[in-house]
Amino acid sequence: MSINEIRKPVQKRSIETKEKIIEAGFNLICEKGYYNTNTAEIAKSAGVSTGIVYQYFRDKHDILIEGIQKFSKDIFYPMLNIEHEKFTKSDLRELLRNMIDKFIKKHKLSQAAHEEITAMTHSDKEIADFFQKNEIYMTKTIANLLIENDFNKENLLEKVHIALNLIDNLCHEIVYHKHEELNYDIMTENVIDLIVDLLQ
Repeated sequence: MSINEIRKPVQKRSIETKEKIIEAGFNLICEKGYYNTNTAEIAKSAGVSTGIVYQYFRDKHDILIEGIQKFSKDIFYPMLNIEHEKFTKSDLRELLRNMIDKFIKKHKLSQAAHEEITAMTHSDKEIADFFQKNEIYMTKTIANLLIENDFNKENLLEKVHIALNLIDNLCHEIVYHKHEELNYDIMTENVIDLIVDLLQ
């Protein structure tokens, strides 16, 4: 294996080492921010040498990309984890409340890391493409779930996309912006009312 060749793990131990590096690196980036984290710190946190990190990754950007891919459903898109169970239109309000609660609880990114990754969606094509594809995937997944439960199909993708952006903005407001002048319980109810009206 040449110096610049990235290793693709096959054996269980190698796979576990790579997974450990991804998890340690992504957790550090979430805690400290992308630009405040370096490869040596990631190696130390993962309990491996810096040389081992470079066997599996070209740089911390690769670790960030794989971390985003690995943890996207838990951190960025927890709404995709909703169970595909039958519900009625009268259950929609409770379903939305659960989605919002789950989204808020799963926000593990520090404010610095969140701002950096958001900024990188405008400057890094790989990250931008990942988030764009996942937004559409999430929109289609939830639209299909609604169709399975007899919601109106007309313009449903557009309505779901609007709804998800309302939830996303609400959660970011509660987790990161924290305006003291705003009552977030009232705001949450307003968002739920808007989405219920939109989808029904």
